[in-house]
Amino acid sequence: MSLYELAILGSATPAERATLTATLVGLTEDFGLIAGKDLLLHDGQSVAARDKRAAFAAVYFGHADPTDVEVAETLFRASAPLIPTVPVDGDFGRDIPAFLQAANGIRRRANDPEMTDIAVALLECVGLLRRQRRLFISYRRLESRNAALQLHDLLTARGFDVFLDTHDIRPGDPFQDVLWHRLVDSDVVVMLDTPGYFESRWTRQEIGRARAKDIQVLRVIWPEHAPSKLTDFAETVYLENAGLEGPEGPLSAAAAEAIVLRIERLRSRSIAARYLSITGKLRADVERIGASVEGVGAHRAIALRLFGGRKVWAYPVVGVPTAEILNDVAEKARQANQQEVPVLVYDHVGIREAWSTHLQWLDAQIRSVRAIKVSEAGWVLAAWED
Repeated sequence: MSLYELAILGSATPAERATLTATLVGLTEDFGLIAGKDLLLHDGQSVAARDKRAAFAAVYFGHADPTDVEVAETLFRASAPLIPTVPVDGDFGRDIPAFLQAANGIRRRANDPEMTDIAVALLECVGLLRRQRRLFISYRRLESRNAALQLHDLLTARGFDVFLDTHDIRPGDPFQDVLWHRLVDSDVVVMLDTPGYFESRWTRQEIGRARAKDIQVLRVIWPEHAPSKLTDFAETVYLENAGLEGPEGPLSAAAAEAIVLRIERLRSRSIAARYLSITGKLRADVERIGASVEGVGAHRAIALRLFGGRKVWAYPVVGVPTAEILNDVAEKARQANQQEVPVLVYDHVGIREAWSTHLQWLDAQIRSVRAIKVSEAGWVLAAWED
């Protein structure tokens, strides 16, 4: 099974396809992904056979005489991220099929011969960016501390942002508030399932709340341990005796590498599940007030048509919004020449109260982008003209 699948559709020339492919392969090498195995690239013929469980995005090269229109429309109707692009002198209204014209597009730049803009946009759509590689290790210190420390260091070296309670909570911080805040900002929870794991109410809550937020769990089961039925839903790695160098770890090199690979595979599914969850809530809320979703484009921007006909671009964000993300959304909207203030949509459950207050202050001060809770989307957008 591939981890990520991308498609280059439309009227890309052989040279453009080769250039974009080389850039995508170069950017993903930093993540340790193997092109052709972990990362698959499709064209208009092969994309119909893509693995629908893998994170997916496509780019559509526009032209006055368009190709791959039918397959692109099929993907569009399935709400797959589909990025229209035209050359520096191209015309979106002329070169892009009508059904895609509501999607956020990219005008290729003369000073970007490697098409890095398009490659980065595709990788953002499938969640493949270093800053988004966030993990949470859930464990009992008395039983698996050495393994937890080992995984923390190994995964950090691989470019992940890893939360471990003994390393990432500063003195004086409210322990549980910070822990939940970091949990909801993670893509995958690595559960070190030892015999006494469920004897702690804290570890029980970590797993329960991870599932409540659609965060995928990788369960690493200690040798000769009979796991609880409570975690039968989780992806599982069974450790053999040879996989542990001591009762609490560390793990053998082979076992650790197997866990890293499973994390990357699971992470793509987790990102997709969380994104679909927040976009599903957004769609339901806006349709409840008589608005509609017109399409999904670059950077997962969603085109919303409000009741009065006004068009708004919404950018769903998985995890905790930051000032950097607000700026990033504003910059993407500016580059796309959107006429409306973009809307960052996020799920506030689990985020620290101090951070929520900070975000509200940012929203009041920064007028180039608005931030709204997905639970309040319909309420806020119903009065957007004010």
